[in-house]
Amino acid sequence: MKNFQKFILPLLIVVLVIIIYTIYFSPKEGLGSFSDFDPNNTANKDIRVELVKEKGIRKDQQSGSSIFYARDRNGTEVMVQAPLMLPPTIETASVIVLRGHLHKEYFHAADVTAD
Repeated sequence: MKNFQKFILPLLIVVLVIIIYTIYFSPKEGLGSFSDFDPNNTANKDIRVELVKEKGIRKDQQSGSSIFYARDRNGTEVMVQAPLMLPPTIETASVIVLRGHLHKEYFHAADVTAD
């Protein structure tokens, strides 16, 4: 019985570490949600979204940015303002990863990668 009691605390710690890893650190397979972003926070976070190809990608030389629309897992479409130079595979990708922050009117992406 004493040997069993010695293993309870280490076993609980291992289970706790596994739970924390699966919730916070494991890669997410599905799309993200824009509702997870706070419009008042300018910290850049990653989000996986679907590119809305029907609305196209517009390049604005004057402001030096690309403008397109993205859809999250809830079906919310948001205008995305991204750098002018986008990866060439973005037009054929169904899912893209945006790194940026949400404003009230649009999502400002500092980096865009095709997934």
